[in-house]
Amino acid sequence: MNLGWKLAATVHGHAPDGLLDTYTRERHPIGAAVLDWSRAQVAAMRPDAHGQAIQGVVRDLLGTRDGTTYVFQKVSGSSIRYDLGGEHPLVGRNAPDLRLEDGTRLGDLMRDGQGIVLDFSVDRCLHGSALGWESRMRYAAGQARNDLGPGAVLVRPDGVVAWAGDRRPDREAFERAAVQWFGSPGA
Repeated sequence: MNLGWKLAATVHGHAPDGLLDTYTRERHPIGAAVLDWSRAQVAAMRPDAHGQAIQGVVRDLLGTRDGTTYVFQKVSGSSIRYDLGGEHPLVGRNAPDLRLEDGTRLGDLMRDGQGIVLDFSVDRCLHGSALGWESRMRYAAGQARNDLGPGAVLVRPDGVVAWAGDRRPDREAFERAAVQWFGSPGA
């Protein structure tokens, strides 16, 4: 997914400069972490005394809430966070399946491979800004049923949060993020 949407944007001629280069920066650290996790699993499966000692430690950790949560996050991929430079805790993470009050789910909005702007602000302050990218991202507004705090989020076609704003989203910050990930408006 990470590479696919970036290739599509490049083929369609609206990818910003360097978009394809972000694949290596984002995915290679994840690949290295998966390799380390696999190495740890192999070490734990060894039938020698060292492997048995590791198995005992793992059993003890899995007996705790924190240990179980840690393993679940590693196995499910929910601990993955790309370094996209944003300060908001959602930026770089897979977007939660947010649901608007009218029942619309983020997953439903993402079916066509476009980016998504979810504007939870009362005054729909990002609507005008989002119009410049309407061929590359869908705008949806309304209150969230499962409010996680942001006033708006920009979600890439691969489901990763590219930008998140507070209760009064900064239009200029949104526009910078939109240019970074979706190219110039109207391109």
